[in-house]
Amino acid sequence: MGEGALLRANRAAGFDVELIEDRNFFIPQQSVVGLVNAMARAAGDANVGLLLVPNMNVAAYGAFGRYVTEANTLEQAIARSIATLQYHSTYDGLSVTTTVDELYFSYKSALATSDGYGAVACAAAGELLSLFRAYLPDCWRPLRIELDIPTPCRTSLFEDVFQCPVIFDAPAVAVVAERHCLLAASRCPPSRSIVTLNDVSRERPGGAPRSLLDIAIVQIRARLLMGYVSIDDVARSMDTSIRTLQRELQHAGTDFRSLTTAVRIERATELLRDRSVSITNISEHLGYSSPAGFSRAFRKATGFGPREYRNKEPDQLDSGSDGIE
Repeated sequence: MGEGALLRANRAAGFDVELIEDRNFFIPQQSVVGLVNAMARAAGDANVGLLLVPNMNVAAYGAFGRYVTEANTLEQAIARSIATLQYHSTYDGLSVTTTVDELYFSYKSALATSDGYGAVACAAAGELLSLFRAYLPDCWRPLRIELDIPTPCRTSLFEDVFQCPVIFDAPAVAVVAERHCLLAASRCPPSRSIVTLNDVSRERPGGAPRSLLDIAIVQIRARLLMGYVSIDDVARSMDTSIRTLQRELQHAGTDFRSLTTAVRIERATELLRDRSVSITNISEHLGYSSPAGFSRAFRKATGFGPREYRNKEPDQLDSGSDGIE
């Protein structure tokens, strides 16, 4: 694609490349679909999802991926992936069922009906396959792949990539294999470092956001780091309307402006603890029109002016004034 095209695709989806590389935060599923769509347009290839398949690898997903792939057997790895998905995704689901002869490991996306989902479905199938390949020989092939997308014009492209029969219009993305594969032992040598469920929890505190309020806070915080926050962008990233977002926030006892202010003040208290950052720079970073406007907002929320807050000893500050309830 080229670096410039990839950057444009990231911007189209509301991403910031440096933010993604340097920080740990949750990306809206709608933005993921938007990114893949933009990539497909930039690459001029409607089947860009198939190009992603060989490169998908669950082991690369931080502590979550390591915890899953360090299980002793494939059966344990699948069980771990199902149990810890809450730390990786909000609304998606994983499940496993077995018959006398077959193992059916499936993934259900919350955005399965969205435009451009086809590429995401292919990538998800590649992700599931990567777990099997961590335990099975290089020559192993699944019995079939099932995809919850309409039958394409050229099904042979899919079979060439997955190297097995592919079924379309399925209820979910799934890898179907022989049941005895569950007993396969890990092919990786034992790691010196052991990853636990607590490690996964610490890397992603609280797991993926569950309520609309939590998701809105995450999105406001991420966009604040990018330098600009608007209700239009936040609603779009959450795949909802502005009116619905406003109504749900009202039900939660707040509104978009108040919530954005709370996130800004929380971020301000973090920045003020770093004395190398000027108050003017903090004001600009948080999107205030002037340092005076920032000072008024900060004093109203905390009872202190920014300079006064910075000069206070940590144990003299009200610990409840800089958090979001």
